Amino acid sequence: IISLSLGSQTVMDFKHPDGRCVAVMLPRRSLLVMTGESRFLWSHGITPRKLDVVQATENQMSRAVINDIRDLTLNKRETRTSFTFRKVRRTACNCGYPAVCDNHIKKDVPLVPHCKSEAFMLEQEYVHKVYEEIAGHFSSTRHTPWPKIATFLKSLPQGAIVADIGCGNGKYLAVNPTLYMVGCDRSKNLVDICGERGFQAFVCDAMSVPIRSNVCDACISIAVIHHFSTEERRLAAITELKRLLCPGGKALIYVWAVEQEYKKERSKYLKEDKRLKEESNNQLSKEASTNSRTCIDSQISDSLDKISNWENRDRDIIVHTQPKLSVHTNRTAFTSQELLVPWHLKGDAKKSSDAHKEKELADMQNLTDTELVFHRYYHVFCEGELEAACRRVAGVRIEQSYYDQGNWCVILEKQ
Repeated sequence: IISLSLGSQTVMDFKHPDGRCVAVMLPRRSLLVMTGESRFLWSHGITPRKLDVVQATENQMSRAVINDIRDLTLNKRETRTSFTFRKVRRTACNCGYPAVCDNHIKKDVPLVPHCKSEAFMLEQEYVHKVYEEIAGHFSSTRHTPWPKIATFLKSLPQGAIVADIGCGNGKYLAVNPTLYMVGCDRSKNLVDICGERGFQAFVCDAMSVPIRSNVCDACISIAVIHHFSTEERRLAAITELKRLLCPGGKALIYVWAVEQEYKKERSKYLKEDKRLKEESNNQLSKEASTNSRTCIDSQISDSLDKISNWENRDRDIIVHTQPKLSVHTNRTAFTSQELLVPWHLKGDAKKSSDAHKEKELADMQNLTDTELVFHRYYHVFCEGELEAACRRVAGVRIEQSYYDQGNWCVILEKQ
């Protein structure tokens, strides 16, 4: 790969699969040539930011930025134009790095599940295992409580018993110190992080929480139910929240929305990718809106009997008619409800994995793409779908429903 830099100087970051990072200074009017490991093994990119840390030495040539605080300074980024040239390969790949080569790694995209066993296996592989692997890095990105969720917790009476079902790293467990809050999560590593922070939390499945019925004054379920892969399982998770609540108790539920652009306002999820072109966004939003209208007519009105019918059909028919899950492109509008969302494990986050996993990362012969990029299963909700699911649960009423930064939200009250 050959990259010509014109205009302002910048810093390009190179990352090795074992977690090593090297920042390389690209002076103005310089030519960068990547061959061998730098071309095939290391990933490279320019991190979006306003300032770069560079060497203070004048007339610096293209080289790695040395971590010497005596010779470092900040450089404000300006306009830069890059021309990148790649050689087109028209034969079989012989790069010498098959363990990290897309042409050698077979990626089997899973199917949309239509029975309990398929749903369990999908969630085990693309939800439970993934969060165990990324727990440390995930936790480092989840530190600020969302305002409306914090408002809900602060509105509860002093001494109220509250369960956070799917608590993650416990960022909501300390929002209101006057409450008695307990958290639970399917990920042991995330629960361990809660324990390190002094929170009460335990490991369990959101469909079977080991808490007595009718004891919680409130429950919250934030970004959890969209990880269940069938309508039946999503309904079971909502029903479990209702079981925990005492009469008059309230549950706050947040799920990811298909509509990442709502009432002409783009969600923070889309806003954070400044590289997206407006035309592309408009087209993707139109596609998402079309999908949204379609699923309102065809999916939300489906009953649980339909799922049972699917389970009773001939197995061969299911295999031939099941669609594959689509792999989502991060920071773009959704074009499907059933999808896999990539999680890129960055920097030293890989070191938080088990010792045997670290050894595998160090052994390049055994390296696989899934050790760098993980895929999480999501069912993103259409407008009205969450309310429709809640209405199927007997003994609750919807007190409020709203849209909050790319999420559909409801507050339920147990009658």
